[in-house]
Amino acid sequence: MKKVVIIGGGLGGLAAANLLAFNGYKVKLFEKNTHVGGKLKRIQSDGYTFDFGPNTITMPSVFKGIIEQTDKKSEDYFHFKKLDIHTNNHFSNGTTFSFSTDADYMISQLNEMDVFGAKHYKKYLKEVTRLYELSQSHFLPRTFSSLTEYLSPSLGRAFLSVRPFESLDHFHRRYFTDPRVLQSFNRYATYIGSSPYLTPATFSMIAHLELIDGVYYTSGGNATIAEGLAKRAKELGVHIHLNQEVIKINIDNQVATSIKLANGETIEADEVILNGDLLASLPQLINENDRPRFSNVTIQNAEPSISAYVLLIGLNTRLKDLIHHQVYFSQNYQEEFNELLVKKQLPKDPSIYICNSSYTDFSMSPKGDNLFILVNAPPLSRDGTTNEDYEYYKDVIYQKLSRAGLNIRPHIEYEQLITPQSIKQEYNAFRGALYGRASNRRMDAFFRTPNRSKDIANLYFVGGSTHPGGGSPMVVISGQNVANLIINHDK
Repeated sequence: MKKVVIIGGGLGGLAAANLLAFNGYKVKLFEKNTHVGGKLKRIQSDGYTFDFGPNTITMPSVFKGIIEQTDKKSEDYFHFKKLDIHTNNHFSNGTTFSFSTDADYMISQLNEMDVFGAKHYKKYLKEVTRLYELSQSHFLPRTFSSLTEYLSPSLGRAFLSVRPFESLDHFHRRYFTDPRVLQSFNRYATYIGSSPYLTPATFSMIAHLELIDGVYYTSGGNATIAEGLAKRAKELGVHIHLNQEVIKINIDNQVATSIKLANGETIEADEVILNGDLLASLPQLINENDRPRFSNVTIQNAEPSISAYVLLIGLNTRLKDLIHHQVYFSQNYQEEFNELLVKKQLPKDPSIYICNSSYTDFSMSPKGDNLFILVNAPPLSRDGTTNEDYEYYKDVIYQKLSRAGLNIRPHIEYEQLITPQSIKQEYNAFRGALYGRASNRRMDAFFRTPNRSKDIANLYFVGGSTHPGGGSPMVVISGQNVANLIINHDK
């Protein structure tokens, strides 16, 4: 029986663990934290329960598929609920544009805000669906583990068909004219930690997921997905070791032979899967001379994705204007990204995302609203923001929300601040970035690190910093693809 060691218990590692164990592999998974799921973490305190991202769940069939491929019903492990009007987009002039899978409802709103957009909305849906289907057929199933995959004629044709040389913002201007509507759709770039003015139009396919397939919530909190995958993995015989940090991958003649734990123990392996931020993990785990194609210089020159500034807020009341998801946009979106990516500072007028999961699931917070408040933040740099700056920034957020009619300060019973520095420390994230490399450059957007190491024969990569990219479904797909790669190779 082949021995597989998985480093990291995020969704990608859990997905791979399930499929490999079901197919007869002996799997051991080591996670340095006390929970599985990586950033999909449940935080409970003072009667309030929060998910530390991701809060927006799409593509539920991807998560269900892992369980169902092991001959079980996914409903026995997690249950998804579709949100009808899933996001309210609020603007500084007091207007709101809501997102829904009801195309007629969307068009009725656009008729009031953007007549040009109303006329072109169904064409927009058709085009983003085309982009999604091309990605699903030609990009998502690949691991780019061999040269033949890169040279595939069908891949080349697909690449040229997914608008790789057009920015997301430019693409959206083909269909919409109102600045508020453009801002709402351009926000999809932040789902992969990038700027809509730089990232390729290909990622407008996210609109297909939200506006056609729908946005979902997992009963009991989205962290239930990770817990369900871990439960099934254990049933299949996977040994999950929490609070066990891996400090080294031992390499002999370009083959990973074992891993070393922080407690000094060595664990032998036939295959090793690394589920973590590669820019941060590889330098820590593997000597540079064993990874010539992933050198320290390559890592130092990498452009990290944006990070996040997060407030977890428990209120003693329920605010009538809040639904499950909402965004309070800045007046100048382009300047906001200029501050983030060029000036590398917290925006003076930030766009503020708020998740209030207790709107859908009362059990998450019986006493009042449980607010997950997120503002895009620059990744860490040497001349970066101080702890004092982060504390002061709370005032910027509270004051902006108050001007928008959300006076939450008098009702706060619980408050926790999570900064890019916190994210770097807990999740071993390169410069605190949420998604590893940014997708602002076309090569980084389309050709992320392959799922199999080019230097070490039996080392594989899963997670948001490898192919096919960031976001919970993509991370799970990476785990599935790697498991299938190992299984098919052995067959």
